[in-house]
Amino acid sequence: MIKKNDKIFLAGHNGLVGSAVLRKLKDNNFKNVITAGRLKLNLFDQRKVENFLKKHKPKIVILSAAKVGGIKANNKYRADFIRENLQIQTNIIHGCHLSNINNLIFLGSSCVYPKNCKLPIKENYLLSGKLETTNEPYAIAKIAGIKMCESYNKQYNRNYISLMPTNTFGPGDNYNLENSHFIPAILRKLYLAKINKKKFINLWGTGKPKREIIYVDDLANAIIYFINKKTNHSLINIGTSKEHSIKNIANKIVKILNLKIKIKFDNNFKIDGTKSKVLDTSIAKNYGWKPNISFEKAITETYADLVKNYKKINGV
Repeated sequence: MIKKNDKIFLAGHNGLVGSAVLRKLKDNNFKNVITAGRLKLNLFDQRKVENFLKKHKPKIVILSAAKVGGIKANNKYRADFIRENLQIQTNIIHGCHLSNINNLIFLGSSCVYPKNCKLPIKENYLLSGKLETTNEPYAIAKIAGIKMCESYNKQYNRNYISLMPTNTFGPGDNYNLENSHFIPAILRKLYLAKINKKKFINLWGTGKPKREIIYVDDLANAIIYFINKKTNHSLINIGTSKEHSIKNIANKIVKILNLKIKIKFDNNFKIDGTKSKVLDTSIAKNYGWKPNISFEKAITETYADLVKNYKKINGV
């Protein structure tokens, strides 16, 4: 069990997930959270990571640091995505082992699962088929992290848990139209249309693929929930187990925000990605965790974050 005064090292505390985890740790009165920005700790430097962990000796490490992006960025910067993620996770996971840190939460993504596997996706479907081509390098890096945690558990009796969240969004998201995920991209396009008094926005693809989504605060709650769990599973899906077409999600967002803006798709099926990707979250539910934040609240809070920080986001 992790106590309120135990040291927790949160890697990637400035990112979408990491910032939400930091908020939730503080809300739950964890009093000894260690963070380190890029200027303080270079996660690509193996020796510096090892020295940092040996110096601070946290009781648990939460690894939310990663190079992430949307379908276009994943496909364009393939070498960067596989190299950077492999470096970060290898340095931290092995560094934890060398410092005899027994507890770690590693975060992956639902894209680690085969493109055409049976739905809903169970954890044991990992490596049972071919990956989606557009994000294969990122997925392979994350699969390596999953297997690394599993291997350290088996060989050294560690408690390294890999949580695989579905598509995550929320305050602090990446709203860059070139490399963001689809919900922050939709929100930014809607905001731009609103301030420029446009009557419609264009979205990539056909809008037909179905996606499961989770609000980042729900994911943060799951991470904190599982730092206090000794599980029999090293790989656990985190999601809602519900999916909707991108078109329906976009239209629902417009309705929630009460905007008079229409959605148009460019109907380029080549960038649709996987047609459906809903997770089976039975294992997480059996341990007692489930999401509890409504989509309406999640969208409202994320849009408010975009509007509040738009000048900074836009480099103004």
